[in-house]
Amino acid sequence: MKITDLKPEIVWKFFHQVTQVPRPSKKEGKMIQYLESFAKEYKIAIKKDAAGNILMSKPATPGYEKLPVVILQSHMDMVCEKNNGTVHDFDNDPIETIVDGDWLRANGTTLGADNGIGVAAELAILASDDIEHGPIECLFTVDEETGLTGAKALEKGFMTGDILLNLDSEDEGEIFMGCAGGKDTQAVFHCEQRPTNPNMLYFKIDVKGLNGGHSGGEIHKGLGNANKILVRFLYLLNNEADFTLCSIEGGNLRNAIAREAHAVIGLYSEDKEQVRVLLNNYTADIENELKHIDPNVQITMESTDRPELCLSNFDMEKVIRALHACPHGVIGMSHDIEGLVETSTNLASVKMRHEAETEQLIITVGTSQRSSIESCKNMIANQAASVFKLAGAIVTHGDGYPGWAPNPDSKILKVAQDTYKRLFNKDAKIMAIHAGLECGLFLEKYPNLDMISFGPTLRDVHSPNERIKIKTVGLWWAHLLELLKSVPAK
Repeated sequence: MKITDLKPEIVWKFFHQVTQVPRPSKKEGKMIQYLESFAKEYKIAIKKDAAGNILMSKPATPGYEKLPVVILQSHMDMVCEKNNGTVHDFDNDPIETIVDGDWLRANGTTLGADNGIGVAAELAILASDDIEHGPIECLFTVDEETGLTGAKALEKGFMTGDILLNLDSEDEGEIFMGCAGGKDTQAVFHCEQRPTNPNMLYFKIDVKGLNGGHSGGEIHKGLGNANKILVRFLYLLNNEADFTLCSIEGGNLRNAIAREAHAVIGLYSEDKEQVRVLLNNYTADIENELKHIDPNVQITMESTDRPELCLSNFDMEKVIRALHACPHGVIGMSHDIEGLVETSTNLASVKMRHEAETEQLIITVGTSQRSSIESCKNMIANQAASVFKLAGAIVTHGDGYPGWAPNPDSKILKVAQDTYKRLFNKDAKIMAIHAGLECGLFLEKYPNLDMISFGPTLRDVHSPNERIKIKTVGLWWAHLLELLKSVPAK
């Protein structure tokens, strides 16, 4: 079976088209061209703002002219992650989809259902002539995944509706009425380097095989973080043997839990076996800790060529200790909504480069913080900053984005509950989400918006294991269509 064989056909048709268009964050040009071509083909009114956000408008179908304008919203960019050994150019290659039993996934890469399935649903409604709805506006934002810059740049007056349906959630049967705010904290180490010792042996330590995942929606699962696993071993090693650190890197995106990390170290030959025993024992501990959530974790140590340079011992210890001390994971649970993560932080990435001008090694550490309480978001960002400042790093914070405070009196929430119960004879779960959505930013420019977020079931987003449960797309689609024609008249 192929993606084009799936039901509902029109949604999967457009999702397939979306997967064929490269659309990394901050590189949405080809996607914008596709959307403009779509609007021209289907004679849909379209406008674009300075940031690249697209708004398409469609009048009400006969008999529904008195309904208020409803905005459907999704983001056009996707997280670009792939497995080691997967050959894929996200700037130019289409995503290869695979029907795998009850799920649709990609071949060794992220699928981009986050949020391509939302884009596809909007396009399906715009292209159809047999769906009942009031006047609608379809908003497609840019660069949600790496800074929400499209939502931040959205200008007042670009949209006219007062009801917004965000199509960027990941659990069918759950309707979201709030989300966490977020902030990035970056630390930069300027490290002295020296020539490596020719009398040492050199080894590459790899941490791999982890699932990774979304640093908001999946932070509560206790998934392994490759950066933390790697530096935890280096900290133990520093207490057991005389070694040098030549390089350290891991993770990639601020909103993804690091799946892979590696370091190159130098050891004296007489310490090699002792270090291998230490690594074997440590690996057994990690496998035991993660056996229920990341059972495929691997930690390997293999010989490698001697690098030219390594960190000074002073800088090596500063970096290892700071990374080891840096908090990661759930910091606090909500006291208002049972089971909701209130505050968390993610040690997302460690990247290293050589600066020829100063002859220094620059190590840049990326972290991200989330909380549904603004003061707690700032607290955990400052805690992460404090660790790195104590180690002598230069620390900066991003602008961040606001949370979306739950509104239990929302009229569209009540309609969404009623329509779900009517369709499926069961209650939808009303939730808030720890992941960041663009809704809080929309409220800054459009304070009267009445909003909910809902979507089909996705798993392991922001990782090459990303997949979408096929049957939930039909359930979500049916609910969306029923909701559109049930919006109360003005």
